[in-house]
Amino acid sequence: MPILDRPLRNSKFTLDSSGVAGFFGGEEAISAMATVHLFKGRQWLGWYNSPGSYTIAKRFGQLAASRFWDGLFPGPNETPEISFGLDGRPGPKYIASLSGTEMQTGHLGYLTMEKAKEVKGLMQIEGRETAPSNVALLELKDVKYDDKVPQRDLGNALVALIPVLISFAACIMCAIVADWFSCSMILLGIVSNGVACLVIGSGELSLDTVKKPAPGAPPGDGMLIGDDTVIVVRGAEKDVNAITKGKFVLTIGGGPTYDRIGLCSLLLLVQFMLQLLLIPQGSLFGQIMFLGTLGVSWVYNSYLSSLEKERIQAKVLFKKLGKPDMRKFRLGTRTTMTVFACLLVCDGMESPYGGIDPEKILRNFIPNNTQVWRRWRTKVIQQMKEEKSSPTSLIHLEVDQDDRSHLEGGDIQLLTTLLNDAKFAFVGYHKHFVSP
Repeated sequence: MPILDRPLRNSKFTLDSSGVAGFFGGEEAISAMATVHLFKGRQWLGWYNSPGSYTIAKRFGQLAASRFWDGLFPGPNETPEISFGLDGRPGPKYIASLSGTEMQTGHLGYLTMEKAKEVKGLMQIEGRETAPSNVALLELKDVKYDDKVPQRDLGNALVALIPVLISFAACIMCAIVADWFSCSMILLGIVSNGVACLVIGSGELSLDTVKKPAPGAPPGDGMLIGDDTVIVVRGAEKDVNAITKGKFVLTIGGGPTYDRIGLCSLLLLVQFMLQLLLIPQGSLFGQIMFLGTLGVSWVYNSYLSSLEKERIQAKVLFKKLGKPDMRKFRLGTRTTMTVFACLLVCDGMESPYGGIDPEKILRNFIPNNTQVWRRWRTKVIQQMKEEKSSPTSLIHLEVDQDDRSHLEGGDIQLLTTLLNDAKFAFVGYHKHFVSP
C-alpha cells in the first residue's frame, strides 16, 4: 500500500517520456561531463538523473579500446585529452627570437592566444589607423612541472546540488506513492550518471612538455603570431616550452584499454534500454517526476556548457604557469605593430640585440621586397641601434636626400608615411618601457 494516494491516478492521459530520455540534452550532457576535470570536487557531484544517457555512452564508450568495446561502441579510439576537449586545437605559429626556429604550436598555444584576447587594461599606442592589431607581452616565471594542474574552485560546480536534490526528492516521492517503475528508473539514472562522473573524473590533469632543454640553450624568447594579435613571450627555454611544445595530459586509471569507462558506458546504455521499456509502465505522476528531473538536469548541463570550456582551460593553464603578467597594446597599422613587436623582442638585449636579427623579425611580418620597403627596414634597424644610445632621437626615421634621389614622388610619400608609423612605435615603446 502506498503511503499517499497517487496523484492523477484517475487520469486517462498517458505521458510517454521514455523515447526522449536517452537522446534529449545529449550534447549538453557531453559538454558538462567534459568539465569534470576542471573543477575541484566536480566528480563527486554527478548524482542526478541526467538526460542523454545514450549519447554519453556512445561518445565516451569509444575511449575503451578492445575488440569487445570497439564492437559495442564503434568509432575512433581517441585519447582522453581529445575526447574531453583538452587537446586538438591548432595554435598560432611560434618564431624563436634567437634561433629563428619556426614551429606550429598546439592546444596550449591556442589557449594562450585566447587568453590574450581577454586581457583588460588595453594600452593604446598613438598613430594613424588602417588595420588595428594588438601586441601582448607575456613574461613567464619559473614553471613547476612536478605536480598536477590546479583545478578551478568548486563554486560553479556546487550548483549541481540543485539537480541532485531534485532527483532524490523525485525518487522518494515516487516511492511514497508506490510507483516503483518510475522510482527505480530515476534511481538508476542517479547511480549511472554518478558512477560515470566518479570514474571519469578520477583522472589527473598534468602539463607535459620538454622539461629539460639542452645544456647551454639560449632563452626561449619569441613570438606567437595570430591573425590580429602578436604575443611576445619572454622566459627561460623550459618555461616557454610549456606553451610552444606543451600539452595537457589526462591520466585515467585502467589505460590503455579503459575498461572501467567501458563499463560505465555500458551501464548508461542499459539505463537507456530499461527506461525505454519501464517508464511507460509507470503512473502519470511518476512520469512527470521523471521528466521533471531530466528538465532540471538539462538546465544544469546547459549552464556548465555555457561556461566556455576553453576559457576555463586558459585560466587553469595560466594558474599552472604561475599567473604570469601579460600587458597588451593596441596599434593602428600593421607597420606600427611590426616595429613595436620587434622593439619588444630586442628589449633588454645587449648590443647588438643579443644575437637577434631585427631584419628577419621585420620580414616575418612584412616580407615585401620593393625598394621602398627595403629602405624602410634599413632605416628602422639604424634607428634601433641609435635607440641604445639616444632613445629620444628619431633622426634615422626621416626621408633623406639619398631617398629622394632614388625614389619617385609617390614612393617618397609612401616611405614618409611608413616612417611616421615607425615613429609612433618608437615613441610608444619609449613611453612604456624606457622612460622612468
